[in-house]
Amino acid sequence: EKVPDLAILDVMLPDEDGYEIVRKIRQNPITKKMPVIMVTAKTSEIDMVRGLDIGADDYIRKPFSIIEFITRVKAVLRRTVEQSENKFLTIGDVFLDDERHMAYSQNEAVELTYKEYELLKLLMRNAGIVMTREMIMQRVWDTEFEGESRTVDMHIKTLRKKLGENGAHIKTVRNVGYVME
Repeated sequence: EKVPDLAILDVMLPDEDGYEIVRKIRQNPITKKMPVIMVTAKTSEIDMVRGLDIGADDYIRKPFSIIEFITRVKAVLRRTVEQSENKFLTIGDVFLDDERHMAYSQNEAVELTYKEYELLKLLMRNAGIVMTREMIMQRVWDTEFEGESRTVDMHIKTLRKKLGENGAHIKTVRNVGYVME
């Protein structure tokens, strides 16, 4: 599943209040940077301050105009896109936080060597594009690749193992290279 671009929450929900959901979003390493807008009938200043303090990016009090709502959503998304440009990558349950140089698989941190991390980042940034061994050697190892080398293959094997079930997102394209889907 993909991390949503934005969460819009009410404070008063049937099973759990919106404040608790925002708290959980901010505690999860995969969703913690996802923008959150609270839309609610709770209009007191204390409620608004609580929502923003817990981690909401904006707090809209009902009733509101649809134009105001759309404008606020666009503003939050614009700020988020500017801040996170290429810093976070997600494919399936694999999440890469380039600010912290951390990789996660199924919400668990995965310890990678520098080259494994760079290889994963290259594959994720080029998701759906077949990367030849030559391209990988040049971009990750900064070396021209001629002839037969098992370096890339061995790193891919190790990376798949470390990602567990999510290693299956890295596909072998026979006689060509690798692709991440």
